[in-house]
Amino acid sequence: MHYTYVLLSQQAGGFYTGSTANLRKRLGEHQQGRVRWTASQQPVRLVYYEACLSKEDFLRRERFLKSGKGKRYLRNRLKAYLSSASRTKLERH
Repeated sequence: MHYTYVLLSQQAGGFYTGSTANLRKRLGEHQQGRVRWTASQQPVRLVYYEACLSKEDFLRRERFLKSGKGKRYLRNRLKAYLSSASRTKLERH
């Protein structure tokens, strides 16, 4: 199984899109700061992932999610989550 995933930086509010064959291991690497982009963006949270049976499919999906259309798709798909996350962040400050 291959995974395409999206992390949200709770500090900066930006997305990181990646792909892996081992989602749990890769997520641990991100959370431990062992991945260059997310090391300075801690804490990060897994907000979306898709599983694909073939490597070609998950690489194609990753390219789509990094495109303009893909980013719009994610924002629409995660609209409720992002709204509640923003409210929670504002309530903490």
